[in-house]
Amino acid sequence: MLRLILNILWFVLAGVELALAYALAGLVSIVFIITIPLALPAFRLAWYSLWPFGRVVVEKPDAGAGSLLANIVWLVVVGWWLAVAHLAVALLLAITIIGIPFAVAVLKLAGLALAPYGKEVVTVEEAHHRDLTVVHRTERA
Repeated sequence: MLRLILNILWFVLAGVELALAYALAGLVSIVFIITIPLALPAFRLAWYSLWPFGRVVVEKPDAGAGSLLANIVWLVVVGWWLAVAHLAVALLLAITIIGIPFAVAVLKLAGLALAPYGKEVVTVEEAHHRDLTVVHRTERA
């Protein structure tokens, strides 16, 4: 029940704006033909940023040099302005009392906006069951 309440608050305060930013990043990636592979993590992170509580971002055990190269291209094409969008949303949230914890979560998510390759979004239960290394979580353990 707590996750539902947190997700609803997140959705209203930050989720829609961040999801739209990631969706726009995915569309921009599709426009430049060579960056079409960047669209998949953009859309995946759009869903995660829309309703994050109960899910975590974990390291992919098989991620290698390809992920590093993809993260560099991502950073140049869309990552930097997604991180700026996160900073702007966090600043607006930090102005309000109720928004401060959400601002902290948005700032944590900004790091993921810079380098999403080599990571995947799974449920908290799946991460615990598979004993995966958690990179980002919006709630405390």
